Amino acid sequence: MSDLIINIGSINIDYVYRVPHFVQPGETLASETFTSGLGGKGANQSVAIAAAGGRVKHIGKVGSTDGWAIEQLNQAGVDTSLIETTSGASGHAIIQVDAQGENAIVLHAGANHQLNVNELRTALKANQDAKLLLMQNECNLLAESLELARAMGVPCALNPAPMTSDINHLPLESLDTLIVNRGEAAALAGTEQINKLVSQLQSRFKHTRVVLTLGGAGSILIHKQQVYECPAMATKVVDTTGAGDTFVGYFLAGLVAGMSDQDSLHRASQAAAIAVSRPGAIDAIPTLAELN
Repeated sequence: MSDLIINIGSINIDYVYRVPHFVQPGETLASETFTSGLGGKGANQSVAIAAAGGRVKHIGKVGSTDGWAIEQLNQAGVDTSLIETTSGASGHAIIQVDAQGENAIVLHAGANHQLNVNELRTALKANQDAKLLLMQNECNLLAESLELARAMGVPCALNPAPMTSDINHLPLESLDTLIVNRGEAAALAGTEQINKLVSQLQSRFKHTRVVLTLGGAGSILIHKQQVYECPAMATKVVDTTGAGDTFVGYFLAGLVAGMSDQDSLHRASQAAAIAVSRPGAIDAIPTLAELN
């Protein structure tokens, strides 16, 4: 088995508006700044894996006029040989970032929902020696991807964002790794109280490594009936947009490289802390040299 991570993930064009506060119903609000560029949870996580020193091959689709997005991923160290263009528009996100660095995001799936199951099967068969298959919930064929990977014996990691009701109908207990924030975990466990939340996850996922991210409160690792808490690094928050994706990429790259769960968690937390101290998503992802 190779050290390769396959990521079936979204590729979006991000339109980012820095605002004094999130726009309210009936309000017209002028933004303070505007930027656009490459984004999407899948693309962000692939870049983070590469930044962490991992080997990652991305499966996804973009519109025919957005070949620059593929080139940018390639320049970031991502294998883009399985990314295809389509006649439709690329996925995109409208992102508000407020004065506290928090974000509110509206997504349009676009080409991210044009994955084809036969193309996916062919791509996975050609790479079934991969050490891990990573998925989020911004692309179609999530259930099919999980089923194909299980049939081929490829371990799976899922970051179920954005969270939807059908996620709970997937065989999540078969996952190798599940990474969720507090809201996503609450949707799975049926409670928001942190102690009950951890207990419910521990009871349900007896064989799955579960990572619960809590923003400024740190993260919790639940694995083999053990619970490990990792504090967040203190930092000035500028923009939280890509922090979770940075965490996911660094954590999984660490696991695949042979690092312990705890060491991978600490390194991911350090990388995420650096990411939130900068504006942007992909542009905010730190290199290994910056961590060291």
